[in-house]
Amino acid sequence: MESIFHEKQEGSLCAQHCLNNLLQGEYFTPVDLSSIAHQLDEEERMRMAEGGVTSEEYRTFLQQPSGNMDDSGFFSIQVISNALGVWGLELILFNSREYQRMMINPINEKAFICNYKDHWFTVRKLGQQWFNLNSLLTGPELISDTYLALFLAQLQQEGYSIFVIRGNLPDCEAEQILRIMRVEQRQRPKLIGEEAAAAQSSGGQGGVSAQRALEVEPGLDAGVVDEDEEALRKAIALSREDMEVEDEEADLRRAIQLSMLGATSTSNSLEPKDVDVTQTMGSTQPPAIPPEMPANTQKENLSAEELRRKRQAYFDRQSQQLAQGNQNTGAPSGSTGSEPGGHDAETEHAQ
Repeated sequence: MESIFHEKQEGSLCAQHCLNNLLQGEYFTPVDLSSIAHQLDEEERMRMAEGGVTSEEYRTFLQQPSGNMDDSGFFSIQVISNALGVWGLELILFNSREYQRMMINPINEKAFICNYKDHWFTVRKLGQQWFNLNSLLTGPELISDTYLALFLAQLQQEGYSIFVIRGNLPDCEAEQILRIMRVEQRQRPKLIGEEAAAAQSSGGQGGVSAQRALEVEPGLDAGVVDEDEEALRKAIALSREDMEVEDEEADLRRAIQLSMLGATSTSNSLEPKDVDVTQTMGSTQPPAIPPEMPANTQKENLSAEELRRKRQAYFDRQSQQLAQGNQNTGAPSGSTGSEPGGHDAETEHAQ
């Protein structure tokens, strides 16, 4: 592919690129084509002057700009045809009735020139293979024999005018090499604008990546940093949830401890002293009953008001029993006997 001559687009000089890519060399310059255009303009002026230099048509022709070239570098089909005539080449309209009657297979031709509006490009056969030598491409594009007819038909549908090149093209290095070997193209060339846009896009992304790389530790990939940051955010969120749960559990334990202390101050005999508070937090099952506590004691883990009433009822029964004992012995109430707790009655009276 390196041996194939391919001029890339410069300004609006597509006609020059088209001719040089067709002839496979730097055969024409803008000055050469401008000279041909001026020559055509002079020939047209002379024909118009035959009708009279004072005629309205002649004065109008002189006021009009050239139809063979303009300041942008565009050249007409007449300029291209005259330039090819120097090499003994001629153009035939591909979709003309005369050519279509010949029913010639496109792969049997030598080259085509395609035009749409102000753009010209060449499709040429080198060796036994066809190549799209469009100057808007970054390089030659290989076209298979089976795809050539479809390619030309597609151009016609898009509005292109196609011209067949007839005559003997000058010999070139690419022709000599490709006669004895065939080439393969793994990646098709892109349009020059697309390549520039892709380079700018990749450059912009690279600049962002480089800036992010400076913000993190050297040697870390941006994707890895994103994953690490995401994992860190998740870990922080989970730790906050754990802290909230731990705070709620701590508040609950303190509330239970305070309630137990309040119940203990009301009745020391009915509330167990060695209850493991943390045990009740980790399981939904009721806490185990210590061995020294009877089973019915665990059931009496009641509220402070209920404990007060039960304690009052207990002391009332003790007072009734004490009063009955005093009546039987003849001793006045509060002077003899002893309390259930083992204290002497006289000592209690003295107090």
